[in-house]
Amino acid sequence: MQKLKLFSNTVSTLEHALNYSSAKQKVISQNIANVDTPNYKAKDVSFKAVFQDVMGKSFQANRSDARHYEFSSKASRLPGVVTYPNVNYNQNGNSVDLDKEMADLATNQIYYNALTERINGKFNSLQTVIRGGK
Repeated sequence: MQKLKLFSNTVSTLEHALNYSSAKQKVISQNIANVDTPNYKAKDVSFKAVFQDVMGKSFQANRSDARHYEFSSKASRLPGVVTYPNVNYNQNGNSVDLDKEMADLATNQIYYNALTERINGKFNSLQTVIRGGK
């Protein structure tokens, strides 16, 4: 017997994308809050690591040309948060670039808004179907 799905895979994909955007927002906020903390290393959310976590497996890229970078991945990190330890922007050992963080914050906000509009559209479509097209 096949399991009935109430929502399409699109809603699940949008949910994962919203989780990624939320994690990115938290990391950017932490970086901005610690802009003056000595020896604080800026963090970032790796889309690749989040993607691996969602897919639940490792993947290998196929190269169509020998000049392309070869990479493979294995799910080895915690949900996507990475730190670049050997980077310093300030004399006190801090690696937060406030201009970059503010740009990332704006970009992530636009991404989040687009996702919420898309998921609202999906739910509005379901609501229209439930009402019988009215």
